[in-house]
Amino acid sequence: MIQFTRPDGKTVDGYLAEPANSINAPGVVVIQEWWGLDDEVISVADRLATAGYRALVPDLYRGKLALEANEAEHLMNDLNFGDAASQDIRGAVQYLKATGSSKVAVTGFCMGGALTILAACNVPELDATIVWYGNPPLEYVNAEAITKPMLGHWALQDEFFAAAGVDQLEEKLKQAGVNYQFHRYDAKHAFANPKSDSRGMPPLKHDAEAAALAWHRTLDFLKQHLT
Repeated sequence: MIQFTRPDGKTVDGYLAEPANSINAPGVVVIQEWWGLDDEVISVADRLATAGYRALVPDLYRGKLALEANEAEHLMNDLNFGDAASQDIRGAVQYLKATGSSKVAVTGFCMGGALTILAACNVPELDATIVWYGNPPLEYVNAEAITKPMLGHWALQDEFFAAAGVDQLEEKLKQAGVNYQFHRYDAKHAFANPKSDSRGMPPLKHDAEAAALAWHRTLDFLKQHLT
């Protein structure tokens, strides 16, 4: 765990995974699902570090973790999304850049996917974004402010983020001339999270095949835009 400073001067804890050769390595800020900074999002950071990236997970919930869906919903509803995007996430991007990463992407899952899109609009220092099955209300998406490439992974059977909303987001990005790639998978929400099946929530379902393809596309995208 490390501490970094937000643009407003407040400090935030975060989990930092470093690659074997961290000198001048590009960075990725990883945004949690609504559960918090748990073992699963840590494993994502570790996976990115193994692939050669410095991966930083900001602790958006300030040490709190949810085990049940009602707890997660409560923590998510208490989160100030605008502050998290413009301060916590921006501070994490600035930290990675100040400590040796010339290029930094932001990626996030579920709630973190929505925050990744908000970061694309509010963090000028980032160099790319990868969104995993999560998007904010369209009125909060200033597509004209998105100037860096975006990759999106979406679930066609998603009961939390409907396919129609993804189509509307895509149309908004297209009209603004955003450089984006969207991929849709015949899967349920949180298909990339191996723990989805153990949550006791039928709308969540891990899909190993879809996850593997999405990760392959993610690493190709990062290599293209960060290295």
